[in-house]
Amino acid sequence: MRKVIFASHHTLAAGMKDTVEYIIPNAPEITAISAYLDNVPVEEAIKKVLNGVGPDDEVLVFTDLLSGSVNQGFIPYLNQPNIHVITGMNLPVIMAVLLGTMGQKITPELIQKSITDARTQLVYVNDYLQAQAEADEEDE
Repeated sequence: MRKVIFASHHTLAAGMKDTVEYIIPNAPEITAISAYLDNVPVEEAIKKVLNGVGPDDEVLVFTDLLSGSVNQGFIPYLNQPNIHVITGMNLPVIMAVLLGTMGQKITPELIQKSITDARTQLVYVNDYLQAQAEADEEDE
């Protein structure tokens, strides 16, 4: 079974879950960990969510910040080959990974390809539009 976890400081994870479920209605079940909204240590919240993960389960974890405490809370679980943690979560990378691995066994190569594909969506639009306008002028 595939499990998807969004984990962040405050409510980013919950908002991302809501948005992804709207855009990809057939996405696997998503669990959101919104850290530091209550007095539950993030490590306990992570342990609770990962409790019951079996060796046949595939777990995709998306976190907000590489050096953040939420991401660091998942590090002890990376000795399990079925748990994959991706940080710097944003909508393009989540969509690329979820759609790029749908119906397939998750592999590091599929995740890397999805991340590479998603990076093309990170664009400074001011420069992008300027380059498009200049290209259009050259074509005339």
